[in-house]
Amino acid sequence: MLPLFADPAAPSLPLHLVPEAGADGFFAARAPAEQAWRKAAGFTGGLGQLVLFPGADGSPTGAAFGLGTPQARQRGRFHLAEAAARLPEGDWHLAGDLGADEANEAALAWLLAGYRFDRYKTVRRPKARLKPPAGCDAARLRAIAGGEFLTRDLINTPAADMGPEELEGAARALAEEFGAGIETVTGEALLERNFPMIHAVGRASPRAPRLLDLRWGDRGPALTLVGKGVCFDTGGLNIKTGTLMGLMKKDMGGAATVLGLARMIMDLKLPLRLRVLIPAVENVISGNALKPKDILTSRKGLTVEVNDTDAEGRLVLADALALADEERPDLMISMATLTGAARTAVGPDLAPFYCDDEGFAAALAQAGGRVADPVWRMPFWTPYEAVIEPDIADLDNAPGFGFAGSITAALFLRRFVTESPRYAHFDIYGWQPTAAPGRPRGGVGQGARAVLEALPGVLGL
Repeated sequence: MLPLFADPAAPSLPLHLVPEAGADGFFAARAPAEQAWRKAAGFTGGLGQLVLFPGADGSPTGAAFGLGTPQARQRGRFHLAEAAARLPEGDWHLAGDLGADEANEAALAWLLAGYRFDRYKTVRRPKARLKPPAGCDAARLRAIAGGEFLTRDLINTPAADMGPEELEGAARALAEEFGAGIETVTGEALLERNFPMIHAVGRASPRAPRLLDLRWGDRGPALTLVGKGVCFDTGGLNIKTGTLMGLMKKDMGGAATVLGLARMIMDLKLPLRLRVLIPAVENVISGNALKPKDILTSRKGLTVEVNDTDAEGRLVLADALALADEERPDLMISMATLTGAARTAVGPDLAPFYCDDEGFAAALAQAGGRVADPVWRMPFWTPYEAVIEPDIADLDNAPGFGFAGSITAALFLRRFVTESPRYAHFDIYGWQPTAAPGRPRGGVGQGARAVLEALPGVLGL
């Protein structure tokens, strides 16, 4: 289901956004009946409070939503999603003047509040509809929410129904919708086409590994997105415990996020040449599974000692990055649910990214703040390069350093991007552990809106 706004021409009820400090003043100018109802409801303007204004016949004539204090609002985002979920059915509009950034966040919050994962269960959706607020770009927000809904659906689908073949199907459906081309290299053809590490990670599964290669657009700068598509990760022979394995359907969150971002880009018809590369595999166990201490030769020619079969994401990404690098795109971005170290460092809410280009890094950070998509720059710390260099091969996929696991993983990936002028890597979580406004528990996109917002300035669109 794609997100929609209410018809701008339809009759609608006003929704007033009332900060805590302005609640008394707001109600002093309201009708006595509304003042009495406010008192009865205990409405103080606290963040998330909602009060309806009843008419003479008992039907609502409007509502007020509490914005709380600035300090309270800083502790979250998409607060208006709570109103969208709780208001009665009908068309609503935001009363009063909002700045452009405030209007866009409020409207996006409303759209995101409409998301429900309903593949396996009948769910109830919010029935209140919002007119696009003045100052917001309704078409852009619909495209953004549509991309986010795709990302969430892909992550939320269990591995039984979202293996490499099904992920390919989702990419093909997206390509067909927007007139993109797509090529797939599958199974033993990966060896013939020189993608040995994608093959090595995925060969143990009866669901054949593959590399998805989607292209769209024929003008403008070149942007390549690379997403980790490990559809389920047991850890391989370095098998995970049951607790750690429980969420591994989301290990294709990088692939889901780049597909969601690609959907936004194509829906908005950005003037660029887009390429999306997804190594889609399952990391499981059988007699031919990848073994600890195996040494692989990558597409780029670098040899890799496999010291942990549970550090498989960087292996499949490396072959895809090497392919992307051969074309020298103007900008390359990889996204992956890569390391637990990133979660330890910044938790589930922040999307850490690595980038050597100061201009792009600054643009990303600023863009994330504007569109309520928080990102945090981490260092490609070159002095740690020696940590990923074992005695027996060029690279080590899981050095026993004991520190900086996200950094050393990012440094590993950077070794495969040597020709392209700008590269950024996102080590995302892709999961909302507890429900929050506009973000139910489950799969969630991270970093995509920040990238989309930064692209025009960075690529000169």
